[in-house]
Formats: sequence, structure tokens, C-alpha cells
Amino acid sequence: MSNSTVDASKRTWLIASSCAGAVGAGFVAVPFVSSFEPSERAKAAGAPVEVDISALQSGQKMTVEWRGKPVWILKRTPEMLASLKKTDNEVADPESKRTAYPIPANCKNEYRSIKPELLVLVGICTHLGCSPGDKLTPGPQPSLPDDWQGGFLCPCHGSTFDLAGRVYKNKPAPDNLEVPPYKYLSDTRLLIGEENNA
Repeated sequence: MSNSTVDASKRTWLIASSCAGAVGAGFVAVPFVSSFEPSERAKAAGAPVEVDISALQSGQKMTVEWRGKPVWILKRTPEMLASLKKTDNEVADPESKRTAYPIPANCKNEYRSIKPELLVLVGICTHLGCSPGDKLTPGPQPSLPDDWQGGFLCPCHGSTFDLAGRVYKNKPAPDNLEVPPYKYLSDTRLLIGEENNA
């Protein structure tokens, strides 16, 4: 066997082991680099969630997840907004003064929202943690009063909420639905979990 044959085989092994080492380094680097991104666990624990609302039409609702909870985004119609005046005397806490679920400063108004037409709520009943269903259409319906203005019904124990998430009087739920902190990044993008400090 000549020296050139030995050198060629060593060279082949050297190249092969170098390539294997580079591939191995790549496998090690990918998890390391991706560890800089927030994990799903961190997102669930409270990292803000960005939401595109550009496709949301008047009268429609979408649901996103933040901190493991459903967050509803409802684009209210002018009729829905007008109904809030009609329910002021029927809800238990019309001005959201109770402090169990403090309302963000930028939502302390009659609409419980930054912009009147866009309602953002945590979709969990304040009674036992059930998720109320949509009863957005006004008028008589099963389990609802004849003068129903539209809102939400918790099927577990019958708590009802108006189109601002305010609980009606004499219902099991002790508080209005929670308004999470949120802010607008643009006219079509929201950030749930963070509010403007202005």
C-alpha cells in the first residue's frame, strides 16, 4: 500500500468526520438559537398576543387565546352601542366600579373599550369560570327576557351579560366580564396583554 492511498483514505475520513461534526453543530445550534424566542409556555403565562382584526366585520366576533383564556373581540354595530343605554338600569355594575376585575384605565367609559365599536373581553364567566355563549341578537329567546337587547348567556347557572360584558342584576355572576389590558398597534392590529400608559 502506498503513502498516497493512505493519505487519500485519511483525507476521506477527515472530510466525512468534519461534515458530521458540522451537521451535529447545526443540530445543537438550532435549539440554542430558538431558545431566545418566547416559548409556548411563556406565551401562555402572559406574553402579549398580537391580533389582526382587519377582516372583522360589524356584528362579528372573533376569539383569540391569551394566558390560556379565550379573549373575545366583538365589532359592535351602532344598534349594539345604542342598546347599552337601555341596559344601564338593568345591570349590577353599570360603571364597572367593582374591583375584583379592575378595568384598564383606557377602558373606563360607558363602552368598556378604547374605541366604542370594538369590545375586547375575557370570555370567562365571573361566577364559576364557564364560558358564556353568544346571544347577540335582540328579542325574545329561550332562557332570556322578552326585552333582551343582545349580549351573552352563561349556560351553567344563567348569568347574563350585556353587549359591554356587564352582568345583569340578581344573577349568580358577581362581576362584569373582565376587560384585559390591550392597545392598538394600528387601526387593524391589537396587542392583548399590554396597555398604553398614556
